[in-house]
Amino acid sequence: MKKNLFTLKSARSSKQKRKNSQLPKQKPLIIEPYITEKSFNLIEKEKKLTFIVDEQADKKSIKQELHDLYEAEITDVNTARTIDGKKAFAKFKDLDSARDLATKLGLV
Repeated sequence: MKKNLFTLKSARSSKQKRKNSQLPKQKPLIIEPYITEKSFNLIEKEKKLTFIVDEQADKKSIKQELHDLYEAEITDVNTARTIDGKKAFAKFKDLDSARDLATKLGLV
């Protein structure tokens, strides 16, 4: 029995199109800002804000998401896995932008 190769390929591609259209909505990378005494001191001393982020988020995507959400210039992102979840420490270009964002978020 001879199979038509063209129909097999087109059947596969139509299945893939259906799967792609039914993908769930993407979870947000930045879950919430995280504030403690230590993170409050990081704002003043090192120009850093702390956020709880999604477990699968990487540094580049966290940096891009913060830039898109808050329109702030971020120079560096460090991450750590803790009991509370994955934390991201975002270092801002200048102290004023870190303070302004903390004020907007209601942290200060």
